[in-house]
Amino acid sequence: MLGEERRQIIIEKISADKKVYVTELSELFQVTEETVRRDLEKLEEKELLKRTYGGAMSFQKISDDLPFATRTTQNSESKELIARKAVSLIKDGVKLVVDASTTSLLLLENIKNKKDITLITNSIKIPHDFVNSDLQIISTGGMLRPHSLALVGPTAKQSLLNYHVDIAILSCKALSMEKGIMESNEPESDLKTTMRHQAEKCILMADSSKFNKVAFIKMLNFEDIDYLVTDLDPGKEWNNFCKKNGIELIF
Repeated sequence: MLGEERRQIIIEKISADKKVYVTELSELFQVTEETVRRDLEKLEEKELLKRTYGGAMSFQKISDDLPFATRTTQNSESKELIARKAVSLIKDGVKLVVDASTTSLLLLENIKNKKDITLITNSIKIPHDFVNSDLQIISTGGMLRPHSLALVGPTAKQSLLNYHVDIAILSCKALSMEKGIMESNEPESDLKTTMRHQAEKCILMADSSKFNKVAFIKMLNFEDIDYLVTDLDPGKEWNNFCKKNGIELIF
């Protein structure tokens, strides 16, 4: 097994179990403990885990401000499922504003062959990944947050205010019936709020791990959302809550 394959499995185990042990990984991969420690060291350098005595652990909660590289490995199957479910909401010819989330990236992968799609984004990864697609991409510009590969600040916000679009495609860090739709940092929260206000409709994509959680800052009220797309049925209480707030819940 190649080192990259081992490290991907370690990431998946960390995401699922929140911790791993060197001895167990050594037995699983049939490699020396020193090899496992080198794998863990490389993953720690990428901020994907925190090494501890005898192993490693996840060092951040789901609602924290995780690095983009970390988020791409978390709940990847759930995010892919959400992206596929949201595709039906995107028609040919629409104009979109899209945040810099990993789920938005997956959604664009699923709609890149639709016709006459224009999108505005604060992501630096989206223009790079879809440079050869038929999507018409407008970048907000702004100050880069390397942590999340997102452009933020006054320049990005002013750019958004120049446009009016059909749909805002957003993600969040946490959903709380009492506290609202929440984000982990103020710069991106502020920009996503502006995105919503420049759009006729809003699609919020959130995997089931974000329900009944709290993050650092409130971003939106539930009445700001038209569609909430998730991977699993969040339960009767959330179904009733969404209905009461005029949100179409898709799972």
